Order: sequence, then C-alpha cells, then structure tokens
Amino acid sequence: MAPRSVAVLALPGVQLLDVAGPLDVFAEANAQSGRDVYDLAIIGTEPGHIISSSGRGLVADLVAPGAELTRLDTLLVAGAPRIQELLIRADLLDWLRRAAGRCRRYGSVCSGAFLLGHAGLLDGRRVTTHWAVAEVLAERFPEATVEPDAICLFDGPLRTAAGVTAGLDLALALVEEDLGAEIARRVAAQLVMFFKRGGGQMQFSRRGVSAPTGRSALQEVQRWVATRPAEDHGVDRLAERAGMSPRHFARLFRAEAGLTPAAYVENVRIEAVRRLLETEDAPLKQVAGACGFRDADTLRRAFVRRVGTTPAEYRRRHAPA
Repeated sequence: MAPRSVAVLALPGVQLLDVAGPLDVFAEANAQSGRDVYDLAIIGTEPGHIISSSGRGLVADLVAPGAELTRLDTLLVAGAPRIQELLIRADLLDWLRRAAGRCRRYGSVCSGAFLLGHAGLLDGRRVTTHWAVAEVLAERFPEATVEPDAICLFDGPLRTAAGVTAGLDLALALVEEDLGAEIARRVAAQLVMFFKRGGGQMQFSRRGVSAPTGRSALQEVQRWVATRPAEDHGVDRLAERAGMSPRHFARLFRAEAGLTPAAYVENVRIEAVRRLLETEDAPLKQVAGACGFRDADTLRRAFVRRVGTTPAEYRRRHAPA
C-alpha cells in the first residue's frame, strides 16, 4: 500500500508546535506500524525558510500556491499568533480551496482555522479553534458553528483542533481513524500523551473576568462583586448599590456590560473557585461557601457548565503536585 501523503501548510510566523506536534504523531505511527503509512511534508507560502513565531526556521518541502498536490490525502493548516489580523493573498486562498477539494480530509490546528474560513471551507460546518480567538472566528465566519470548548471536531471531511498541543490530539485521532485504536494507543504511550484527553479546552482558559465596562455606576458594581464573590449579589442589591431600579439596572447592565448581572456574578464566582482549586486543598463544600455558592452540588453543576469538567478533575490537573 502506498503511503498516505500528509502535508501541513505553514505561514510565516507559524507556531512551531502546530507543525512539529502533528508531524511527530504521524512519524511515530509509522514507527509503531513498522512501515511508512504516512509520507510527510511541510508547505510554505514563499521560497526559503519559514520563520516561526519563536524566531526559529522551518524548511518547506513545497511552496504554495504553486505546489501540485495530486496525491494529497490529508492537508492541515497550522496556526500562528495574530493570524486573524493578516491579509491573506487571494491566490493562496484559491490554491487552498482547490487542494482541500482534492484530498480525502483537510483541517486546521489552532488559529489555522482562520485560513480555512477565508477560503470558504468552514461554511455550514462545526469547528473549533483556540479558546482565545473562538469568539473572533465565530464573528468573522457566521456560517460556521464554532464550539469553543472542543479539543477536536470532525465534520465531514473537515478536522479542526483547539490551541497548540491539541494538534497532537487531532493527529492522534486521525491515526486512530486510519489505523485503529491499538496503534493509536501505542503512539500515545510512546509520546507520553493522553489517548483521550479529559474535559474540554475551556478548563485551560485564562481569560478570567473582563475589566469593568459601562458607565461608572456599573463599573463600581462590577468591582464590588469581583472583590466579594461570597456576598449576596441579587439584582435588587446590586441595583440599590448603583442607585437604580432593579428593572432599569438589569436592562442597562446587559446593554453596557454585554451579559446579565447573574451571568457576571457567576463568572466572578467560577474564577474565584478556580483560584482556590489551583492553590488550596480545602473541601469543595468550603470552597463553595467562600465563593458564594449555596452548596457543593450547586457549585459542581455551575463549574461543569462553565469550565467543561468537574472541580475534582480540574484540581487534579491544575493544582501543584
């Protein structure tokens, strides 16, 4: 059987791990299989070295948009910091559309999804990307359904991965798709990575609570809540502090802060919980009380909804050893 041709498209400024991580997974699959299942290549966008975001260079095997890819099986687009701000050449996007149409599957790692979006390859698809740019991706390409908590998503021929190290998860999932779970497990063991990562990517989000926004009275209320998560922050109390009626306060808060008072309060409390889980070993009941939740069960439900994993699992993964 001829090797499957796998290529990673890398723009100048690419993040090295978005390229090297998936390629190492495919290379290890070759080693574990005892044969060359995958033929690997890096595609640049201009002759010469591809200078990465770390300043180190990659050597491209092919250059787009001139590269002929008649045998391409899988094409992945690597991400780069601030890729969403770049002006992408029309001839490169045209080449990407044609290349994606010729291969069995195509996809992206991290913010590489923006290139696929500009090429019209995300429309009507479920996709993911790095949590920090998921909102921008959704705004830029409204015909796509962006799922910001997902580690990897498969939709038809499209394969997308969350930020950076999720490229390894994506490549491992592709190996499992091609060669089965046993080979994929052996690859994961050799690379010391999870075969299936627990939880979604929002557990890694460090966005936290946004800086106070809106008119000064609303900002003062937001600062008050942020420094006192355990207190009663019902709408009536917050409205009284702002010197407004509850109805007017709730309407104004949503219009100027971009979310309801209740959602803001829960965001503050969840961030307080995360800090305690990362730094202390107090029982969950005690954490709940310190952060304004009625009990441990209420905290657990809110945490799973917001972070995508349980408090116990979050603490196990993120607290110091």
